[in-house]
This record gives sequence, structure tokens and C-alpha cells, in this order.
Amino acid sequence: MKIAVVGSGTMGLGIAQAFAQAKEGYEVIVCVVSGRGFDSKREKFEKPLKRQLSRGKITQERFDEIVSKVTFTTMDAAKECDLVIESAIEDMASKIKIFKQLDEICPKTVMFASNTSSLSITEISSALTRPIIGMHFFNPAAVMKLVEVIPGMTTTQDMITAVETIAEEIGKVPVRVIEGPGFVVNRLLIPMINDAIGIYEEGLATVEGIDTAMKLGANHPMGPLALGDLVGLDVCYAIMEVMYHETLDTKYRPSRLLKKMVRAKQLGQKTGKGFYEYDENGRMIPGSALDTIG
Repeated sequence: MKIAVVGSGTMGLGIAQAFAQAKEGYEVIVCVVSGRGFDSKREKFEKPLKRQLSRGKITQERFDEIVSKVTFTTMDAAKECDLVIESAIEDMASKIKIFKQLDEICPKTVMFASNTSSLSITEISSALTRPIIGMHFFNPAAVMKLVEVIPGMTTTQDMITAVETIAEEIGKVPVRVIEGPGFVVNRLLIPMINDAIGIYEEGLATVEGIDTAMKLGANHPMGPLALGDLVGLDVCYAIMEVMYHETLDTKYRPSRLLKKMVRAKQLGQKTGKGFYEYDENGRMIPGSALDTIG
């Protein structure tokens, strides 16, 4: 089976790896939306695998096997695939623009899915000549087991069954979710991160204090501010905005500090600085927690 992943950011590359390392024989095409920089995208894709190789977690043979299954090219190649998974910026207009291009490129036999973390599947589908389905992976996509499967109003039962089967074949656990802003995980998780930012903004505790409290008091493996850095503070902000505007419930209003950090491009691991600072390999630098509100 041939899969196209449209989008070559952190999530797109992670989804590509999830398929390439599966026991099932998936061939993966990563469609770079800009149509350029294929070599640099491949280097970024191979980087975490090279770390695993250097640590003895995978063999050279396994490394070669995984990378050989992935091709980096333009969106035109999506027409050759059985399933296209869009994983571009979390913005409705941008997603619709990409899907309209794919709608023209791909025959009707190609199934469309979106890795959106909060947006309406039905709204995206309404701009196309075919239904789509939500297939929401979690970061890091090559590791995290969950895939939220979100049908829209026009999604067929055959599509739901096919996507759930595919998720299981690549070692994931599909959970079907009725369409709603934020779905399940982000509806619960992102407001918690937003509230943690608000607690820090009020000066009630330090960054490390908030994260330590939630790790030890709630038995969370990672504190909410470190998790926000991992998810990407821009992604957290976009999801909060969607939930706020969809529900008009003030509990989903993004915190002022979150908005300021996104404007400053202090987005977490992806930019090297958020509530903590990170080295070039995305590892948190000890003692780097933000300790003042700028």
C-alpha cells in the first residue's frame, strides 16, 4: 500500500516514520508543500533514526530498510497513492487550499485524511468533491500509540473501517471520536496547558514548580509547561482559538502570555526556546526554565 503524507514538519515526518517502520509493507511519499528543499527534509527525517542507530537501538540494516521506504517529492505524486494524509499548518484556509489541489490531482479512488488536531472535518470536506476523515496522530507520531479517528458528516463507513484497520496495522490504537472542537485529547489537554500558563503568569509558582507539582501530585510523566513546549506553543494557541471561537466559552480563551510567546516565536522545542531552552537535538537544557515574565 502506498501512503502520501502532505506536509514535512515535525508531525508529517513523524507520521511518515510511523508508516515506514511498520511491519506491514507501506511505501511512503512525503509531499513537500513548498516543492523544494527535499534533501534538507530527508536529513531532518533521518536525524532521529540516526540517533537510534548511534545508541544501538536499531541496526544499520533496519535503518536502511526504513529510509528506503520513504521518498520526498512534490504533491503531484499523491495521485499514485491509496491514502493521502494531510499534516500541514493548523489553519482552515491553508488546509482547504491544499485539499483542493489534491482533489484536482488525485483520482476518486484515493482516500483523503487530515491530521488536524482541532478543526472541523465536515467544513474541510464541504470545499471538496469527496469526503475526508480525521486521522489525528500525536507527537512524537512514530512513538505515540493513539490515533483519533474522526468522521465528518459525509465520511463513509468504509472510510472509517479502512482507517481504523490501517492504524492497527502500523501498531497504533484507533479511538473513534464524533467531530467536535478539540476532539477528545486536546479538548482536555490543551486547556490544562493554558491554565498552567495562566498560573505561571499570575506568579503563583515557577515553571519548574508547576511541572514538578503535576508530575508528583497528579502522576503525570511530564509537566504541562514542558508538554506545551513539546506540542508547540503555536499549536496550543491555534487549538485554543478554534475551541474558543467554536464554543464561545471563555474557559477556552488563550492566555495572554501564550499569545505573546507565539508572537515572539518562542514556541518550545521546535524553535529552541519556550518555557525551557533546548539544544539542537531537542533535548531540554538543565536549569533553563523561564523564571521571569518578559
